[in-house]
Amino acid sequence: MDNPVVKLAEKLYGLLVKAGDLFVAQILLLVFRLHWGLEFIGTGIGKLEHHDKTVAFFTSIGVPLPELNAWFVGCGELVGGVLLILGLAGRPVGAFLTVMMTVAYLSVADDRAKFFNVFSEPDKFVSAAPFFFLLTALIVLAFGPGKLSADYLIGKYVFKKKEQGAS
Repeated sequence: MDNPVVKLAEKLYGLLVKAGDLFVAQILLLVFRLHWGLEFIGTGIGKLEHHDKTVAFFTSIGVPLPELNAWFVGCGELVGGVLLILGLAGRPVGAFLTVMMTVAYLSVADDRAKFFNVFSEPDKFVSAAPFFFLLTALIVLAFGPGKLSADYLIGKYVFKKKEQGAS
């Protein structure tokens, strides 16, 4: 016996899942990439424009080779932000920015304490400055940049054409 109410519920649930996959997930990935990509660009430019202050800060918290690391972090955030916005090299950029933001958490004593107490004091962890940067990097690392990205277009149009030409 097929229950029409159960069939309707299954159909509605299936539509909800498809809508979530097609629209909500893709738009959410895009919003995270755009917003936090711009934020990465802003912080990168700030570190590069105020290089001397960045070096002084890195020196004060004991970052090795503060001059070199100030350039590296500023350029990494700037380029990483641009690539996030484009959705280009999403997973490698996500991995790179995840490492950078983890180091950011671990470099400052207050943030380091928040990082290591994430389970006992989660509110402090999520209120730390690097949190949404890290979250965005992890999301892109885990799920890729989504269908509204250069990666998707390259995969769909460039690599598929090469596969078709090879057959």
